[in-house]
Amino acid sequence: MTEGPLSDAPLLGDLMPWSVAPLRFGRSWVLAPDAGSLTARWDRLVRARGDERDVLFEPSRHRTQHTAVAALPGHATGTGRFVREEGRCPRPVRVRHGPFDEQWLIPDHRLIDAARPELWRVGDDHQLFAVEQGYVPQAVGPALLVSAPLPDGRSRAGRRGRIRPLYRRPGGVEPNLAPGLTGVLSERYGHEVTADAVLAWAVAAAVASPAGCVVPLPADPGLWATGVELGRRMTGIQLRGARGGERPRLPGGRRPYVRAAVPARPETITYDPADEALCLGAGRVSPVPAGAWDFRVGGVRVLELWFERRTAPARPGSLAGIRPSAWPQEWTSDLLELITVLALLAESRAELGALRRRLRPDGAGPGDGASGARITSAELRAAGVLPVPASARRPASVLDHHEEGPDGQFALL
Repeated sequence: MTEGPLSDAPLLGDLMPWSVAPLRFGRSWVLAPDAGSLTARWDRLVRARGDERDVLFEPSRHRTQHTAVAALPGHATGTGRFVREEGRCPRPVRVRHGPFDEQWLIPDHRLIDAARPELWRVGDDHQLFAVEQGYVPQAVGPALLVSAPLPDGRSRAGRRGRIRPLYRRPGGVEPNLAPGLTGVLSERYGHEVTADAVLAWAVAAAVASPAGCVVPLPADPGLWATGVELGRRMTGIQLRGARGGERPRLPGGRRPYVRAAVPARPETITYDPADEALCLGAGRVSPVPAGAWDFRVGGVRVLELWFERRTAPARPGSLAGIRPSAWPQEWTSDLLELITVLALLAESRAELGALRRRLRPDGAGPGDGASGARITSAELRAAGVLPVPASARRPASVLDHHEEGPDGQFALL
């Protein structure tokens, strides 16, 4: 149960009931900011022999070189025990690593402790993933993020969030919503409410709580429309051009540029507020709005975390230590885009604040009418939307394709 002025509002877990825990890799070397490092790490591992190979693999309780597991859905990777592996590295795939950081992953189930195959099974060009952030007391920043690439759902703060696909089946089929929810909302607002509109509203309105994301639902159709429009804009920024959208751009020609080249091995990242400059060692990028530099999720500054993941020293002799010898140009391009994303989201804070004030029971201001009134959890229970059936919290069965099981066996799912 939530407490305070939003105690009567439903949880995201009731509105989007099927959720999956964050991925657990078990070994850091299967993930990297560049795909080339992953191929080099794989090649180094399969060339090794005996005890050296086992040490490089970094066995865990869930994965050793002798573990037999099924292939990840959608990826024709090996399913024989890895101790016999001599082939080429599977093509790395792009994933969302924590908030906003896009990296590359070796999609081999034998290397990942908990890959969450149910997410891979529904991940396609129609899918979006809502990533609920773990609760951190007093922390500022968004409670709910959206990703087109498969997200790992990890949090630097150590709290476990949840990953909620928008659709329960491939092809954008069967929205992951409480049965009957869109019908109730459509009747209240006087027009059809779609699954993507519910997600957009949640992106704009969700508030973190110890019980999970709280999503207050307005009784006022006008307030709903305002929040959905804002949420769609925020979602488009986070998707970075995926799903047919436009890549984010700052208005007024304030595009960040590299003013001084990033050195081969920058060791520090700092911010010069007077010049709106981000400094990576002797490298310099500007203009960088202060809102982008200070953007935080779970109390952690996003740009500092992004830089640390590319420069923190690895354990000597480990596969994670195989990385580019100099700062790649693609990292700079990724950084410029990330700055743009964070700056645009920071500019939405005033609108978000106004929306959330109107959602409070005492939030109606002059001209707002009854905008503070809400559709409560009790009303959803009376309408039969809550509680959601247990089946809605479980993954759907996917019966239209075969998947390779351990050691080349096939399973019908």
